[in-house]
Amino acid sequence: MIKQQKVLALIPARGGSKGVPNKNIQPLNGKPLIAWTIEAALRSVYIDRVVVSSENSDILRISREWGADTPFVRPSELARDDSSSMDVVYHALKVLPNYEWLVLLQPTSPLRLEQDIDCCLQACLTDRAPACVSVSLSKPPEWLFRLQADSRLNPVLGWPQQTRRQQLEPAYAVNGMVYVAQSAWFLENRRFLTEQTIAEIIPAHRAIDIDSWDDFQLCAGLLNQR
Repeated sequence: MIKQQKVLALIPARGGSKGVPNKNIQPLNGKPLIAWTIEAALRSVYIDRVVVSSENSDILRISREWGADTPFVRPSELARDDSSSMDVVYHALKVLPNYEWLVLLQPTSPLRLEQDIDCCLQACLTDRAPACVSVSLSKPPEWLFRLQADSRLNPVLGWPQQTRRQQLEPAYAVNGMVYVAQSAWFLENRRFLTEQTIAEIIPAHRAIDIDSWDDFQLCAGLLNQR
């Protein structure tokens, strides 16, 4: 609980990963990938319940083995390649309505610490904000380009001046590690990012999102250094 308000952690883990088959339960330094997120959530001082949403029986079984609850099987229409993660959150809150706060934790961020989760929740109360997302320092948008069909550069913000990075305003990117929202607020907005959302800065070296076998190897090395 935080300020006598109950907190639900939701870990969405679909079974149909294509880049890395069965990604969410692939081993990483002796544990299934999803276990790293479950353990961080269980160590949070504020989270009351850790729930995994999945349509996959193996993911649900392994999640229970590592301490998460699996009170429902995700409907198949919410487990397709084009399914919205916001619909998955909405479904979970409708099934489990008695929580004032929701924390969404993607299982592909194994370097996340419990402090990262708790700081986002604390920030909402401190700033009286209905939602908070984790961000990390990013490249300045002045240095970002799209490639045209002929491989020519197309600047996102117009052609930049020859400006040193230190002279540019810092830019931040949502890193996907932690999403926090008041449950009632989310049910009304069905998203985390609005003009009311605040940010909690998390170091970029912890913000790796696993999407490939190379990411697994990178995270394994970083976890060994802890």
